[in-house]
Amino acid sequence: MNDLLQKVCFIFAGGAIQGFGMGVFLFPNDIPSGGAGGLAVLFHFLTAIDVGMALWIVNFSLLLVGMKYLGNKSAAGTLFAITITSISISFFEEAIHIPVRILWFDLLAGSIFLGLGIGILLRQGVSNGGIGVIALIISYKQHILPGKPLFWINCSIFMITSFVISWQIFIFALISQWISTRIVDIVCSLNVYYTYTLDWKRK
Repeated sequence: MNDLLQKVCFIFAGGAIQGFGMGVFLFPNDIPSGGAGGLAVLFHFLTAIDVGMALWIVNFSLLLVGMKYLGNKSAAGTLFAITITSISISFFEEAIHIPVRILWFDLLAGSIFLGLGIGILLRQGVSNGGIGVIALIISYKQHILPGKPLFWINCSIFMITSFVISWQIFIFALISQWISTRIVDIVCSLNVYYTYTLDWKRK
């Protein structure tokens, strides 16, 4: 029971931390946090739907696709994580207003919090949702690490988003990805193999 409670607390913290980075720093500047974030920003731009809700819809849809490969426990943890993340985004967007924004500071701070949150989630054996689920499926099928498919899928979504909203988004999104993935590596460095494979599913 204590282990389960600890795991739930870590998943909650990871989801809230990445939601903080997205809602306070990245999304107000229309900077996607990843492929799913890019789709959420795009949906928000086109339909004015709340970006937190848009992100949850995208993540939940992708989670349904990947449930077979994630396993029930990981899928449940991922659903909890993406729900906390989406709620956190909506909460922090409303609760924290920054009157004067410095784009590069927002980019750096948001990416650091994003990477920290994702790293915590991955260390608990759950996905942060989004395109990462699809990347895990591809890696499982092709017996490769998920980094390469994740990068190319995200880049494709970034290009579409930047074409619709602003070309600068593509550059900012790539920088954010680079920073956040470095933070993820730092957080996960004590147990890299466990984090980036599907072996935990079989235990």
